[in-house]
Amino acid sequence: MVDAEALVRPVVEGAGFELFDVTFGGGVGGRPTLRVTVDREGGLDLDTISALSDKIARRLDLEGFGDGRYELEVSSPGIEHALKTLAQYTRAIGSRVKVKTDEAVDGARVHEGLLRSADADGIEVDVDGVRRPIPAAAIRSARTVADWSAELKKDAV
Repeated sequence: MVDAEALVRPVVEGAGFELFDVTFGGGVGGRPTLRVTVDREGGLDLDTISALSDKIARRLDLEGFGDGRYELEVSSPGIEHALKTLAQYTRAIGSRVKVKTDEAVDGARVHEGLLRSADADGIEVDVDGVRRPIPAAAIRSARTVADWSAELKKDAV
């Protein structure tokens, strides 16, 4: 099978977006789903996602992607999302994050706070006013965490 990411990346980046993630697997009714997650500064609206979805679908059809029928799902990562790549960590600097580590770092395996920095060696999270360096090799999972009360206040204005 053709590599979905290799087909999708030039379409996404050519349209001025960041390719956040591509997965292909089980989906609705046993039909596989190709999930393409994209982002850009300032966020995305439904019309933009729809137009990009059409471009991606045309490229996949042209290249004969998929053995039979599949679903295409194009979306933004949302307010809360996993962090997997250095680019994603870098973009999340200044955001609240929750990081789980394989081994205890400063006596804890769960670290929630403000992401202060990120590089290939690891990240630094401000946990309750204390900066905690976390080596990249120790990170099991990481995700952004929304302050929902602040988000709801923003929407109410």
